[in-house]
Order: sequence, then C-alpha cells, then structure tokens
Amino acid sequence: MLDPRSLAGQVFLFQVLIVLLLVAAATAGLVVQASNDALRQGRRASVVAAQSFASAPGTAAALQSRHPTALLQPRAEQARKRAHMDFVVVTDTRGIRYTYPYPQEIGKKFVGHIEPALHGRTVVEQAGGPPLPAGRGTAVQAVVPVTDPHGTVVGLVSAGLTVKNVARLWMPQLLLTLGAGAAALVLAGAGTTLASGRLLRQTRGLAPGELAGMYEHHDAVLHAVREGVLITDAEGRLVLANDEAQRLLALPPDARGAPVGELGLPEPITDLLTSPGAVTDEVYEVEGRLLAVNKRPTFPDDGRDGSVVTLRDTTELAAVSGLAVVARERLQLLYEAGMRIGTTLDVRRTAEELAETVVPRFADVTTVDLLEPVLHGWEPTAEGWQRLRRAALLGPPQMSAPYPPEELMTFSPGTPQMLALQQGRAVLEPDLRRARAWRQHAPERTRQALETGIRSLVTVPLRARNVSLGVVNFYRTAKSPPFDPDDLSVAEELTARAAVAIDNARRFTREHAMAVTLQRSLLPRGQPEQDALEVAWRYLPAEAGVGGDWFDVIPLPGERVALVMGDVVGHGLHAAATMGRLRTAVHNFSSLDLPVDEVLGNLDDLVVRMDNEDFAGGGAEGREGEGVTGATCLYAIYDPVTGTCTTASAGHPVPVVLSPEGTVCCPDVPVSAPLGLGGYPFETAELRLAEGTQLVLYTNGLVEDRTRDLDIGLDALRRALDGAPERTPDQTCQAVISALGGTAHRPDDIALLVARTRLFPRSRVAEWSVPPDPAVVPSVRAECKEKLEQWGLEEIAFTTELILSELVTNAIRYGSPPVGVRLLYGNCLTCEVSDASSTSPRLRRAATTDEGGRGLFLVAQFAQRWGTRYTSHGKVIWTEQTTHDAASSASAHTPADVLLEQFGDPAL
Repeated sequence: MLDPRSLAGQVFLFQVLIVLLLVAAATAGLVVQASNDALRQGRRASVVAAQSFASAPGTAAALQSRHPTALLQPRAEQARKRAHMDFVVVTDTRGIRYTYPYPQEIGKKFVGHIEPALHGRTVVEQAGGPPLPAGRGTAVQAVVPVTDPHGTVVGLVSAGLTVKNVARLWMPQLLLTLGAGAAALVLAGAGTTLASGRLLRQTRGLAPGELAGMYEHHDAVLHAVREGVLITDAEGRLVLANDEAQRLLALPPDARGAPVGELGLPEPITDLLTSPGAVTDEVYEVEGRLLAVNKRPTFPDDGRDGSVVTLRDTTELAAVSGLAVVARERLQLLYEAGMRIGTTLDVRRTAEELAETVVPRFADVTTVDLLEPVLHGWEPTAEGWQRLRRAALLGPPQMSAPYPPEELMTFSPGTPQMLALQQGRAVLEPDLRRARAWRQHAPERTRQALETGIRSLVTVPLRARNVSLGVVNFYRTAKSPPFDPDDLSVAEELTARAAVAIDNARRFTREHAMAVTLQRSLLPRGQPEQDALEVAWRYLPAEAGVGGDWFDVIPLPGERVALVMGDVVGHGLHAAATMGRLRTAVHNFSSLDLPVDEVLGNLDDLVVRMDNEDFAGGGAEGREGEGVTGATCLYAIYDPVTGTCTTASAGHPVPVVLSPEGTVCCPDVPVSAPLGLGGYPFETAELRLAEGTQLVLYTNGLVEDRTRDLDIGLDALRRALDGAPERTPDQTCQAVISALGGTAHRPDDIALLVARTRLFPRSRVAEWSVPPDPAVVPSVRAECKEKLEQWGLEEIAFTTELILSELVTNAIRYGSPPVGVRLLYGNCLTCEVSDASSTSPRLRRAATTDEGGRGLFLVAQFAQRWGTRYTSHGKVIWTEQTTHDAASSASAHTPADVLLEQFGDPAL
C-alpha cells in the first residue's frame, strides 16, 4: 500500500498528503491567531501599567526632584511586581534611565523610540533591550509621557513584557491546538488506510497506467498477433476468437458465445476444442493450410474448466526458412568480409583478401583489376580508366579468367567492366555465352574461359570518395547457380567495403612514399671526402611510416671528422621534417668548430625553441606526437692525428667499439638528458681508439622493440660484431642488419653507422713551438718551406709562407704564449697556429690610409677556407689549401692581383 507505483499506493499517499495539509493549515492558523491575541493582550497590559505609573501621584514631582532615582526606583519595582510586568522604567526627556530592575543599567540610554512620547503621545512597539530578570530583551513595550500640572512633559515611563512572558499567554492554546490536529490526523489516516487496503486488493497492486495498458495491450496483441487464439468455457462455448483465428477457421461474425459444435468447423478441429486434454504442436490441415495447434487449460490452478487454443499457419514456413538460411549466410559473409579485408595497408594484399573472402562461398572465381595509378598510391584520373592491372585472381586451378595476374588490360567500350566504371554500378551478365560485348573484346581468351566452365559474371566498380579505383569481377561456373539480381546487393556491399580498405592502403602508400622520399633526401646521399675514417651506413624505414632517425658524417678542420646519430620521437612527415632541421643545425654548429658538449647544448636550445613555437602557434594539434621533446643525439669528433674520439650523448644509446683484436665493448660514455628538456649539462668522454677500430653507432630501433628488451638487443648486437674485426664497415653493416633488423614488419626506423678509424701518418705532420718574438717569423717560414719541399708542394710554398707569416705574426702580436704551428698534409694542406688567447681575429677591409689590417684579408684570399677553433688552452686559427692543381690555383690569384684588389688604387 506504500508503493507509489500502484494505484492503491497513489490514492493512499494522496489522501494522507491532503489530511496533512489540512491539519497543518488549521494548526498554523490557530497558532497565528493565538500569537496575535497574546501580543495584543501584552500591548494593552504594557500601556495600562505605564499609564498607571505615569499618572500616579508624586511621579511628576519625583522626576523634578534632586534625586529622582532614589524616589522612583522602589516605587517602580513595586509597581512592576503588582502589574506582573517584566520592567517599569522611568527616564528623563533625554531617554536617560532613572529606574531599572538591574541598578547597573540605571543612567544608560533607554532602548526604544521616545520622540512621539515627548510630544504627548503613547508609543507601543516591539524592540529588544538590556538583560532583564525574566529574560534577554523585550517582546513588547509601551512608552507614555509624564506631565506636570502645567502639561509639560517632564519624563517618560516605559513598561513591557519579555518574549518568554508573551509566549506564556498563548502557549496553553498551542498545546490544545496541536493535540486536536494530531487526533484529526490519526482519524483521517485510519480511514484512508481502510479505503486504500480495499483498493489494493481489488487492483492487485497495479499502477493506473498498468491497469489501462493491460486492457489496451490485451486487445492490441490479441487482434494484431499473427497467431489465432480461441478461448472456450466449461460448457464448450466459444468465449473469444481473435481476428487471425476467424480468418484461419473462416468463423462467422456472430460466433462468439455459440457452442463449438455449431460453428461448422472440420471434425478434427471440433474434437480438439471439445476434448479436455492438452495438445502441443499438432498439425491439422484446414482448407489447404497447415495449422500448428497448441491447447492448454484456461485456469490450471483453480480447477475451473475452459481452454485456450492457439493456431499458427506454417504453410510458408519452409520457403521462409530457406530464405532465412540464405540471408544468414550472406550476413555471415559480409561480417567476415569486414573482419578479413583491410588487415594491412598494402593495396595488392587487400585485393587478395577480398578474393579469399568470396571464393568459393559467393563466387567460384574472383579477379580484382585496379587502375594503374592506384597500385602506386596516386589519385586515379579519368584519362586512365581504360588501363587496369590485375592485382588479384583466385579460383580453382582448372578454371581461368581471361587475363592472368599482373597483366595490364585495356577494356573496350560496351564490356561489363567498362560499363561498371562509366555508370558507377554493378553490371550483371547471367549467361556469358550470350554476352556479345564480353566475348568480342578478346575472343580467344573468352573462348578459353568458357571452355573451362565460366558461365556467369557480376562486375562491380571499386569506388571510394566518389572516385573509381578499379573493378571486381565475380565469376560462377556451370556447376553453380548463375547470379541473379538479388546477388547484386551482396556484391556491391562486399566491393564497397573492399574499396574503402584499398583506398586507405593507396593513400598510405602515397604518404609513406612521400615521407620516405623526404627523409632520404634529408639523409646523407654520399660519403664526404675525408681520410680519417672508413665509413658505411644503413637506413631502414619503419613499416608503418618514416620516423626521425638520422645520422651524418661531417669533415672538420684539422683532418678531424664528426659522427652524428640522432632520433626524433614519433613517426610521419613531422618527425622527418624535424630531423632535417636538427641535421641542418648540427651542420651549422659543426661549421663553428664547437666542442661536442656545446654542440649538444645549442641543439638542446634549438629543440626547446621549436617546441615553444609549435605550441604557441597551435601547430601540435592534430599531429602525430605533440612537440619534439625527447629527441636524442650522439655527437662524436674523431681526431686521426691523436687517435682520440671525444663523445657526448643526449639520451642516445652509447656506441659499441669493435677493437682490431676482435673484442667488443661498450665504452663508458655518460648519457645525459634528451634534447628539449632544457637546462641540463652534457658530459663528454674521450676515447682512445687504435687504428682499425670500428665504431658502431645506431638508433634504438636496431636493438629494441615490443618483443625484445634493450639488454637482449645489445647482447645480440655484440654477438653480431664479436670476433670479426677483418670485415669492412660495409660488411659489418650487412652482418648487423641481417642479425637484428631483417624483419619486414619493423615498428621503428633503424639507422646504423659503422666507422673504421685510421691514424694520420706522422710523416705528414709538422709541428713547431714559436717563441713570442716577431724576429723568429722568418725562421718559421724557412722551416715551413723546407717541409713543403719534402712533401713535394713547392707550387704552394710561397702562399703557404705568406699565410703562415701573417698568422704567426698576429699570434705573437695580439695573442698569448705559448704559440705553436702545425702543418697537416692530407687531402689538403692544413696550417694551424695556436696560442693561449681566447680572442678571435676578425676579417675587415682596411682603408687606403691604414698601415695594417690586411693580413687576414690576404689569408682569406689565398686559403680555400679558414677559421678559428677554441680549445681548453686557448684557440687555433687554421687554414686549408688544396693540393690538387696547385700551379693553376696559384696563377689564378697572384699576390699582386690581390694587393691591387685590396688597395683599389691604380697609382699603386
């Protein structure tokens, strides 16, 4: 009865709510009335008490006496007790108390409005005030004037009651009112409970909507169901027959209420309706229909007679069952097509998956013919519709389609394939023996196909984004039923799903090719000219897309070579473009000849700026991998003169060293934070490498993936390198790739760089220590000339002496000792002058009146390149001169020509 969903519960709760509202309203009205009556009674009592005391003999005289408080305080307290007031206060015309129940409050300002009383009027108000014996503050107080015999107001008298005493006036009435309300609530609740209980038994706890819906649904279901329903009573009379039962048994309209035996039904049906037994799925033939009959008692638990009979027409069940099986098989085929087609991003493999899905369940032979640009990932054009290449063919070995796989085909107008491409819909040829356009296109090929048993064809265009990609040909042989129009929808659905997958594979092929082309264009294309290292490399892009792996070999002054290996987190064009920016930056930083830690520091600053630019401009939205923070880089400089390799790593795996004896080790190179974090220093390590040592640099894609831990990959790399120092760097690269990177489904890029060290011949090195005296410059020039003659470089001896003379003079004059000179004769002649000063020389054009300032200008004119390299002990100024065609080079720029160009004055 308390369930708000049932009809009885709703009536009960509604009646209880009404009673509560009525009782609460009556009680509240009585309470308000009693409160108002008590308040009016208190106001009258306050006025009477105040006026009585103000009019009492001697009150006015006491106010005008010298000690009004001594005269009035006892009288006021006596009057308060007699009048049952909480306070009687006498004040002067300024509101200063002369009397109060608490003597400490005498002399303080009266709390209330006294202005009207000063003009002779009585004031009644509700206010609060100081503490009183009966409680804090007042609920009602009256203020009356006290006048002298001449009518002048000489003081004020206030009397009043507190909140507690006013409440006492109406509290007895409140208890009586609440008691009456509670009694009324109990009586009304009892009556409501009795009425709702009876209603609950009658409605069985149903909600109003359920009661109405039960009858509506009874009629709706009974007459709308595709099953006949008959109900008979204990006397064998027809109580109910729905519309379907009247149709199946051809009952008259007035059959309801008639005995079953008088309805003219077939004898088996009449016996069934009048018999007491139950029947389950018995089949009876009535007027050419097969009726499945079920019969049950109407009230099986009450013992009352009567039965319910259901009739179901099963005449078309067999045909419907056959169609359902076909529909279920087609739905299963479409489901499997969605699961099997498009598992890879390869165009040809996707075409093969379509053929494997439909053969032999839908077609006996299936071919997929794609437009030529689609196979290469390009957007097809209307001009190329007539040229298709067979990407997939599947069928029994004895059956053959007119064209083999990978053959380029050109279909003539009128053929099913060309009609499908032009009209953008499937074309059905139920009997290919009567398809003249198909047979005339390639008579010999089509004749052979018919001889192998090909009979029926459905050609469907492959279309995605309103662009035709090719056609799919479904063939059936003479042993299978020919295609009918119902098969077109299935063929179109299969082809539509395959078209989306093929288009995705085509677009991936195009983007992947573009990204690979971009990345390969950003990687080194050939080996630079240098004598310090024998270098070989390998780069393998990832299957899913190019990444940010990169490497470089950069020749540096002094026959040194920089080796770089880096990795940008992420894949795609953004990673490749970022890699190109970092590689260009490393080239620029290397051209400044900075130490390895400073190169990585500048690269770290660049990555931070790139991240800030991307995020500030919103460039990271909708892109694979936001930002480039996490890029790694390994930078090493090898000096063949000293045989040392200075290395620093920014989060990149350390290199592997293969010694000439065949031992493999990972040197102790400190790994600093990756690029882009900012503010972290980069530590360096100096390795001494013997001649013939192979230095192996790589990215993490070589030694780490989802199925292989880093330590396992490093062990595999050591095993691939161990014990084979005689291999060339190219052979070493091939062996490592074969052992670790041979899979075609690699998730990450692989970059591998192998460099075998060489030592610079000591016979090609000349070094001198120069005292800080300009007088020794001629001797240095003489020694230089002698060394060049030993090397067979007499043609460039003069220019070299000039360059060396200028550099040594500047070092002595503007630098700090010690000053040193070094000549290196490799693929070019390198002159190096070192000193302990950190100041860098600057090239400038001297005026015609200047006595100096032309030394570096002459050096720049005669040298192929020149620059400054800072070291831990100072700086090195270097120049490079080509040794090839030295005579022609020397004659091209004579000292006289250079001086004339410098001074620019014909008179000189």
